[in-house]
Amino acid sequence: MNFLIVSGMSGAGKSRAAVVLEDLGYYSVENLPAQILPEQVQFCMANHGEYDKVAMLTDVRSGLTAESYVQTLKRIDELGCSYSTLFLDADTQTIIKRYKETRREHPLQKDYKTLQDAVEAERQQLAPIRALANEIIDTSAMPRTGLQDALIATYGSGKTAGEMTVTIMSFGYKYGIPLDADLVIDVRMLPNPYYVEELRHKTGEDREVAEYVFSFPQAQTLMDRLEDLLKCMLPLCAEAGRSGVSVCIGCTGGHHRSVAVSVELGKRLTENGYHTVVHHRDMRQE
Repeated sequence: MNFLIVSGMSGAGKSRAAVVLEDLGYYSVENLPAQILPEQVQFCMANHGEYDKVAMLTDVRSGLTAESYVQTLKRIDELGCSYSTLFLDADTQTIIKRYKETRREHPLQKDYKTLQDAVEAERQQLAPIRALANEIIDTSAMPRTGLQDALIATYGSGKTAGEMTVTIMSFGYKYGIPLDADLVIDVRMLPNPYYVEELRHKTGEDREVAEYVFSFPQAQTLMDRLEDLLKCMLPLCAEAGRSGVSVCIGCTGGHHRSVAVSVELGKRLTENGYHTVVHHRDMRQE
C-alpha cells in the first residue's frame, strides 16, 4: 500500500493537494486528527487492494502538534505499514496575502492579535514536523499549476494517456454548446444528410448516413487531422495530471454529421489504445 501523510502550513495548498492526489489515483481524506491516523491505516490495510494509494491530510485545524504527530508515526510503524510524509510550506508574506484574498480566518487567529502572529506561531509549532518530512514543497513562488506539477513530478501520476477517459459527445448547435467541453469541433461545413430524403429520418449511427458523410474527401481529411490533433493533445493532458478530456462534435441538429464523426473518432481513438466513451446529446431531439 502506498500511504502518504500530508501536513503543512495553513494556506500552503493542502486542499489543492488533496484534489491533485485524487486525480493521481489516491484515496484522499482531509482534516484528520493525527491521533486517528493509525486507525485509518488499519482500515485501509484490512481492505488491501481497494485502497492501494492513500493520502491522509492533517493540520492545526485538527489539533496537530509535534508530540501527537510523532506518536502517530510510531503507532503506524508498529502496524508494519510503510509510508512517506509530505510537508507543504510557504513563506509568511505569501500566506498572509492568500488569507487576505480569500477573506478566511487563520485557524489560530483567535489566539493572537494579528494574522502575522498566528502564522508565525503555527510555523514554530510545526517546525519539528517539517524536519521529519520526506518531501517538502514550498508553494510561495509557484504559478497556478505549480503545485500540481510538483506533485506529479514527485509522486508520479502512474497514468498514461490511454488510461484517461476521453468523452466524445455529439451535439446540435441549435440546442447550445455543451458547458463542460474541453475541445469543440464544428462539422457543419460537411455535406448534410438531412437534405437527402431517404437519410433525413435516420441518424449518424446508421450505416447509410455514415457512408454518405464519409463519401466526401473533405470528411476523410477532417477525420485524419482531428485524429492527429488528439494523438498529440491527449498525452500532454495525461502528463498534466488530467483524468479526462471532453471532445464535443457539433452540427446543426446533432442528428447526422456530428454523430457519424463522433462514432468514427471514437473507433479510431479506441484502436489507438485510449479509453473512449461516445455520447450523443441531441440525437433523439425532434
